[in-house]
Amino acid sequence: MYGLGGAAVCGIVGALTHGGRGARNSALACGAIGAGVGGYMDYQEKKLRENLKNTNIEVERQGNQIKLVMPENVTFATGSAALSDHARNALATASETLVQYPDTTLTINGHTDNTGNDAINEPLSRNRALAVADYLQSRGVNGSRLTTAGYGSRHPIASNATVEGRAQNRRVEILINPDQNAIKAAQQQM
Repeated sequence: MYGLGGAAVCGIVGALTHGGRGARNSALACGAIGAGVGGYMDYQEKKLRENLKNTNIEVERQGNQIKLVMPENVTFATGSAALSDHARNALATASETLVQYPDTTLTINGHTDNTGNDAINEPLSRNRALAVADYLQSRGVNGSRLTTAGYGSRHPIASNATVEGRAQNRRVEILINPDQNAIKAAQQQM
């Protein structure tokens, strides 16, 4: 679904920027690549949604990026970077799909609320991201696909003024993006 929408937008932009006779070819090529990559990501998203539906891990989609949001209460005890049993089970399930779709990169970002100070929150968020990456790698996800970052409390998604908001801000996000192999495969299908 997103793949075709992305292909249409990409094709229109190509037509507008390349004008004249080349516009049609540019639009078709761009649209075909977008559809190929988008289709690859569509299948992966569908599988992740099916497999993670009972885990409390949110699956979000924006363009060709899939985002897995793992709230702290699912993944870690307060102040800890050790994965919970629930997190291990959910990540084991996710890793099966991630291994099946190797033409993606995974950026794993750790986040905290603003309780405490940066001297604690920065390394905690980084260590949580590393714990997720290490576990995925132990389940067969190629380490060359993984990057990690810890942002501490710098990127809240909710207000830190409430208990509920702070809980939402304590999370690990896995950003799944198509890599150059997915793009090349889409180009070869043209």
